[in-house]
Amino acid sequence: MTTRLLLPALLLCLPLAACGNHDAGKADPATGKTASATADTTVGKTVQDATDKARKELAQGNIKISNDQSDKAEITPQGELLINGKTIPTTASQRALLLDYRKQIEAIASAGMDIGVAGANLGVKAAGEALKGIFSGDTNGIEERVNAETSKIEEKAKQLCTLLPEMMNKQQALAAALPAFKPYATMDQGDIDDCGK
Repeated sequence: MTTRLLLPALLLCLPLAACGNHDAGKADPATGKTASATADTTVGKTVQDATDKARKELAQGNIKISNDQSDKAEITPQGELLINGKTIPTTASQRALLLDYRKQIEAIASAGMDIGVAGANLGVKAAGEALKGIFSGDTNGIEERVNAETSKIEEKAKQLCTLLPEMMNKQQALAAALPAFKPYATMDQGDIDDCGK
């Protein structure tokens, strides 16, 4: 990768770098330690804090399972199915299926959040590598180092895709056991096939 190619990449990554560690080099009044100069700690922490908050909301709140604005369907943390705010009567086995499906949604959402954190860190790392290369004049190996990190994120995305067949199976089992859920069982093989793309 040449410096000529690094400059546009750097410009694209500057918004991420701007969110970096503005306190780098300053001593923390509480500990007296100097803040790390690595930019990904602040951005990664900001993204991690946001995903931690989202995970908490996902675990404690209702999970929306409908895309139609006129028809709001949700699964509560207790395994109740709500349609337009009204609780649908369910048996113990139907609630168990609802909870199982909900856990699968949480697992996929959590895996997606992990990928988001890794992506944010990669953006900052790429910006840092580009800056380092421009100022030092040594641009050798930047592309390879960034591509190695990108490969790790791609692998995580592929692992996320492996969760989808089980999710579809759980969705179909729930639709068969609970007719009120059937209109929300919209996942099909195409969704699984498209995930890898």
